[in-house]
Amino acid sequence: MGEQTGDWYWSYHDYQPEQEPLREALCTLGNGSFATRGAAPESTAGETHYPGTYLAGGYNRAKSEIKGRVIENEDLVNLPNWLPLRLRFGDGDWLDLEQVELLDYRQTLAMRDGILLREMRIREPGGRETQLRQRRLVHMKDQHLAALETELTACNWSGSVEVVSALDGRVLNEGVERYRGLESEHLEPLASQPVDDDGIFLKMRTRQSRLEVALAARTRVYRGAQRLALDAHVECEPDQITQRFQLQLESNRPVTLEKLMALYSSRDTAITECGQEARSAIGPLPRFQALHESNALVWHQLWRRFDLEIDLRDEDGGRIASILRLHIFHLLVTASPPVMDLDVGVPARGLHGEAYRGHIFWDELFIFPTLDLRLPEITRSLLMYRYRRLGAAREAAQAAGFRGAMYPWQSGSNGREESQRLHLNPRSGRWTPDETRLQRHVNSAIAYNLWQYVETSGDNEFLSFYGAEMLLEIARFWASIARHNQELDRYEICGVVGPDEFHTGYPDREEPGLDNHAYTTLTATWVLWRALELPHYLPQERWSELTEQLHISADELQHWDNVSRKLRLCFHDDAIISQFEGFERLKELDWEAYRERYGDIQRLDRILEAEGDSPNHYKATKQADVLMLFYLFSTEALERLFARLGYAFDPEMIPRNIEYYSARTSHGSTLSRVVDAWVLARRDRPRSWSLFTQALESDVADIQGGTTSEGIHLGAMAGTVDLIQRCYAGIEVRDQRLWLNPVLPEELKRLRFRLRYRGQTIELEVSHDRVRLRAISPEADVIRLTTGSETVSLSAGETHEIKRGAGSLFVEPPSSKPLAANTSRSSKH
Repeated sequence: MGEQTGDWYWSYHDYQPEQEPLREALCTLGNGSFATRGAAPESTAGETHYPGTYLAGGYNRAKSEIKGRVIENEDLVNLPNWLPLRLRFGDGDWLDLEQVELLDYRQTLAMRDGILLREMRIREPGGRETQLRQRRLVHMKDQHLAALETELTACNWSGSVEVVSALDGRVLNEGVERYRGLESEHLEPLASQPVDDDGIFLKMRTRQSRLEVALAARTRVYRGAQRLALDAHVECEPDQITQRFQLQLESNRPVTLEKLMALYSSRDTAITECGQEARSAIGPLPRFQALHESNALVWHQLWRRFDLEIDLRDEDGGRIASILRLHIFHLLVTASPPVMDLDVGVPARGLHGEAYRGHIFWDELFIFPTLDLRLPEITRSLLMYRYRRLGAAREAAQAAGFRGAMYPWQSGSNGREESQRLHLNPRSGRWTPDETRLQRHVNSAIAYNLWQYVETSGDNEFLSFYGAEMLLEIARFWASIARHNQELDRYEICGVVGPDEFHTGYPDREEPGLDNHAYTTLTATWVLWRALELPHYLPQERWSELTEQLHISADELQHWDNVSRKLRLCFHDDAIISQFEGFERLKELDWEAYRERYGDIQRLDRILEAEGDSPNHYKATKQADVLMLFYLFSTEALERLFARLGYAFDPEMIPRNIEYYSARTSHGSTLSRVVDAWVLARRDRPRSWSLFTQALESDVADIQGGTTSEGIHLGAMAGTVDLIQRCYAGIEVRDQRLWLNPVLPEELKRLRFRLRYRGQTIELEVSHDRVRLRAISPEADVIRLTTGSETVSLSAGETHEIKRGAGSLFVEPPSSKPLAANTSRSSKH
């Protein structure tokens, strides 16, 4: 396999059973259509291992009884396991790494090629030594294919090896310990049968959603280029099919087993029937090496678009570069080109496990920026997932007594609210009410995401025929939920929950929800204002069509305008933006006492509940909440939003609020340090860098104590990449221009990457003393760059270098019609 070192590899050089669940999540392979965890082919589900394969959009609902109540949950289903390949050498036991002596062991995720490598040399109790080398892939170009290659070498012996290759449908959704009391059986068998002389086939169906999934696999054995004849015995059961055969190994003469698999489902397009497609697909497949080469080619092309080259002063620079590439890798495992043709959202925990039941949250807010600037077509497809569920959002708003569209906090198959009503606290063992579904700010996140996509891509057609309709219906919702306080002559948004999530109500009020929540209020103001400006950005004909179809009158627009100028914010303690009305009346928490007593207090909510208390009593937040305002909006944008609402805004409010809330945050979400690192980037670079490196470790070090094994935190992964590309590189899209105003931390000497802005590809290199830009796209118009009073034009292949300190640099796109006023985010805090 060659040497696997450097920052293109993520490697483990030992076998630690207690670390396997984490490693399996971090070694997941996928192509956006489906993904398979990095479990060993010989492993079975248990405390040490958890094989899992997940299909994008592959959901099923099941009912469970909890505390005398029947509840229904929708889960991303663990599909039949295609990996099983069990080995028994001579008269020994079936291969189990915990029962043999490991003379050498290495597992490596080769990120540039999109392949998982595993190499070991084992010694069995009788002294027999065997070397095993494996390569695995999930094909990035052909979204239905996966493959496993196993090379066996008898080092000091000759004899037989028994092989069992299987497709196993006896799988459950049991990857999250706290869910194990819930219904976990989602699949029922439809068919199992041999395929030709070396193939096997299994077809299963989800019990409620009736999603059919078909897998066909072909296992062949080679010595060099010669294919060996097999006398395989096939055992068919309704939910499992196995091939069993014997091989003869000669000392130091390797043989290679190749297991190639095709997975189709009834969700696929351009098929006749998923079972027939799967069976037909495995017949003409080439050998593993050819699949590896075609898969690696596509991965290399993706890396040209997505890679970040960084040069660090820190001796840990290689590790930081590797982790950043690992984060990009898993972003592409979940959201890559095959997604463009699918009706799917992007799950907060990727396709890497069953945490959050595979649901889609607001994490898109942290994920989309990297896609917007690399392959915006992927973002467009993921936004269409939201558009197709606009009807469900309208129904949800109407059922709650509002107008417009109320998107769910947790979304799955059809846009129904999938948030659980009860939450299990693993610390206390108690089920408690879960009110986080009241996070209506997800509406604003969707609106913000679609606007950022349009600004970056220039996709006016998307705005005209999809985005504007969503934006208008979300604005209508905010105008509908706001209630007029006649005494104050202000509109108030009540009964909501913010990103913090610790606070879901008032200690002295029975009904859940918070009033005049600052982040919710200001993002609602932004949505209403943006919707009112749509006539300036749409053709008149299209604006007229939309207002007719949605029955939007001049009076309604006037009401939106009034609400957007009179929503209520609350303040306390010398211009501190109150997270919500009454925040200042809560008790201060003795943070040091809790840290001394419990050590890790990230999930302070669970600690307090186990004590019979609640975070609703304290000024203690789980994650950035008010600080999200400084993450999303520039200082200038906040000044305008505050002025529209009739409130004074002093830029010095930003550092005061950062210090106030940072001191009262437990960082119980992996997103929290991403936000804090961003908002500190210009005022306290050392602290920002420290938080950035902590955020980098969220999953690879599993800082939440076991959650990563249940699925990676994709928002935090993409968020760390975005910290480099937009925050530290100083990239901002506003006023129909791409602005560059770098703010490199001292530890970051240089970075280089490509980005795509309105059809133009630009290579950007940033250091502490200069910025170099090169125009890549030969088909694009001339790129105009302006810094200070100087304007230059770049044609394809040309390079321009600007010394730092010459002022902010901006890139102008070919078109001239502006899409937005300056109310987007800036790094100028």
